[in-house]
Amino acid sequence: MNYTNDLMNQLKAAVVAVLTEMRIEISENRIILERPKSSDHGDYACNIAMQIARELKQNPREIAVQLADKLAGHKLVKTAEVAGPGFVNIFLSDECHHKVVHNVIELGPKFGRSTVGQGKHIQVEFVSANPTGPLHVGHGRGAAYGASIANLLDAVGYEVT
Repeated sequence: MNYTNDLMNQLKAAVVAVLTEMRIEISENRIILERPKSSDHGDYACNIAMQIARELKQNPREIAVQLADKLAGHKLVKTAEVAGPGFVNIFLSDECHHKVVHNVIELGPKFGRSTVGQGKHIQVEFVSANPTGPLHVGHGRGAAYGASIANLLDAVGYEVT
């Protein structure tokens, strides 16, 4: 499993654990973590307080305040802040940020690769220089561009020809 997915799963589990501690039973599937547009708003934002407020008949901001206070004590979280009507902005701990460096070192050239293509075959044709006509810079650019595309497809699991 890649580091980002593992981190997201751990954060979701932390949110579920805090909500359970608040006597709110909820499925991990309902927890949505998104990357904010601005880093000033944290590493992740969660809107679960607004999702569940109506069914709990509570103010979403009050739920978010409790959630943020309790979440701030988790090992992955440096701080958690409430924004707007009930968003919880989560700032990851320094330890969490440093962990990705260890992950990069551990995986080496395998870091960032995935199995999205799962061995499916794909053909990429990217240089079609006419051997009887003149070559120009576009042919070189096409070769570099096509090779890069082929490398990206290989990195996500495709069998590239």
